[in-house]
Amino acid sequence: MWFCEKKIVICATIILLINNLINTKRMKKIILLTTVLLLGLTSVQAQSLRLGAKIGANFSNLDSSAPTGGNQTGFHVGGLLELKVLDNLAIQPELLYSKQGSKDLKLEYLSLPVLLKFYMTSDKFSFELGPQFSVLINDDVPSSFDSKTADLATVVGLGYNLTDMIFVQARYVYGMSEISKNAEIKNRVIQVSAGLRF
Repeated sequence: MWFCEKKIVICATIILLINNLINTKRMKKIILLTTVLLLGLTSVQAQSLRLGAKIGANFSNLDSSAPTGGNQTGFHVGGLLELKVLDNLAIQPELLYSKQGSKDLKLEYLSLPVLLKFYMTSDKFSFELGPQFSVLINDDVPSSFDSKTADLATVVGLGYNLTDMIFVQARYVYGMSEISKNAEIKNRVIQVSAGLRF
């Protein structure tokens, strides 16, 4: 019982931090619904479900034939759930605020990667792969640039558990969909992060 209450407090804190970064009513409703879903999962047995929080750097650019101003360094922050389904296999959905794009086209997303984690060495080293669904929540772009609201990407990465609680990750986010209605541009992001899992 104490473990579940602790998870609820941690999850609520993570969601509130992300919520403070968002300034639109629509996105706040989405975050609230996500919070309810995450808290509903706390009924799963403690041995198979772990909550966590992460923060890290984004090194991003845009794949385009037109000039976009070069690479941008941003950041991401958010929460995650790790649900063990086998000894060496887990599903890890995350909810992240991500600042990315390029120097001339700055984009802010609420991202939901859903990853399969394959543990290669007894809960230490993992390979991660899965889709990422993102919603644009803010942008700083020229008036001629018509941003699309949704973005779909493929995520591939590696993770390493330094301890039972502390982990580090590195991943590549390969945008699959065009992010503009009037140009052929896709997101490309390298993410390096560290976090805690409870």
